Amino acid sequence: MRFLANVLWFLLGGLMMALSWWFAGILAFLSIVGIPWARSCFVIGQFALFPFGKEAINRKDLNQRDDLGTGLLGSIGNVVWFVFAGVWIALGHLGSALLCFATIIGIPFGIQHLKLAGLALAPVGKTVVTNDIAEAARVMGRARAMAGVRGRF
Repeated sequence: MRFLANVLWFLLGGLMMALSWWFAGILAFLSIVGIPWARSCFVIGQFALFPFGKEAINRKDLNQRDDLGTGLLGSIGNVVWFVFAGVWIALGHLGSALLCFATIIGIPFGIQHLKLAGLALAPVGKTVVTNDIAEAARVMGRARAMAGVRGRF
């Protein structure tokens, strides 16, 4: 089912949104100062090609530790990204989502566009993984949180 959904997604607009991510990546790369964002654009562009069965999660949740993109510098990077590119790509995904929601068959595709629109607003510090890995990271994070709560009492 996931394969069929990804094929339909690709044919009905996924390619166009992936191209928009890659175009933003090329512009970021050409600006020299945008090189850190360019790599993210290409990774998320691949995610935008075939989003079913994958999701973007915070790298801190996955690795259980902070890194350069999940701290203060990552937040600053997300603000810069939002101003220069994020809002425009998010609007593209939002417009595509609204078109998809016009039909019952398009609802799952609209949900994927909304997921990508949220990612477009703040992609720094995120990584794309399969749904299974994302769920395992969430379970592990909850277990660590519970261990921390138990350690306080």
